[in-house]
Amino acid sequence: MHVEDIRPEGWACTYLVSNNGEAVLIDPVYDYINHYETVLAERGLDLVACMATHTHADHITACFTLSKDRSIPFYMWKDTASLGVTDYIDEESSITIAGVEYTFLHVPGHTQDSVIICIDGHIFTGDFLFNGDAGVGRDDLPSGRLLEHWNSIQSLSVLPDHVLVCSGHEPPGTELQTLGWNRMHNPILTMGSFEEFVEWQTQTAEKLGSVSKIKTALPANIFAEIPDDIPWLSQ
Repeated sequence: MHVEDIRPEGWACTYLVSNNGEAVLIDPVYDYINHYETVLAERGLDLVACMATHTHADHITACFTLSKDRSIPFYMWKDTASLGVTDYIDEESSITIAGVEYTFLHVPGHTQDSVIICIDGHIFTGDFLFNGDAGVGRDDLPSGRLLEHWNSIQSLSVLPDHVLVCSGHEPPGTELQTLGWNRMHNPILTMGSFEEFVEWQTQTAEKLGSVSKIKTALPANIFAEIPDDIPWLSQ
């Protein structure tokens, strides 16, 4: 089994999980479909499924496009508002694809449909959890809930230290770290109270400001429709 972040640029991570000539894409971005197709072709991989950790607000997912064009399953949490999903998962789901077992942990907070996707040695956390000082994703976007995020953080206790945190956003070139490392170095995982978490989230939201792509990306991801005009691609 091989796991790799194959984003060509930017801060939104897309993970390729490959084994025995078959591949799964986790959180692919619509802007880079041609890049993914090139990577798959160069490596002789057959894309057999795609997954999204949550409904994204900062980019358009490639999942429903890849699912439709290739007639492959698109997996998301069972109560997601996103359309275009072909197969729904919950915490009882165990899916084996190309010899790799996938299980899921529901972690609402950043969004109500946020999940951690778990495979051997890796967890794909989306925007629920980042590495180190980046902390976690913001909760001031649609369906974000501070208390639910805080409570979901406590559910990480069921996961072992050795798993690698493959998060949804990291600066290019970031070395991913284990959950055990994050338990010592991620400021959120060392907090002792919900009040500390609220203060951190408030300051982070003020620092980050508005999400420039949300008015285009979020409706596209909910209705599984590619807009005729995508402003950042037509510039």
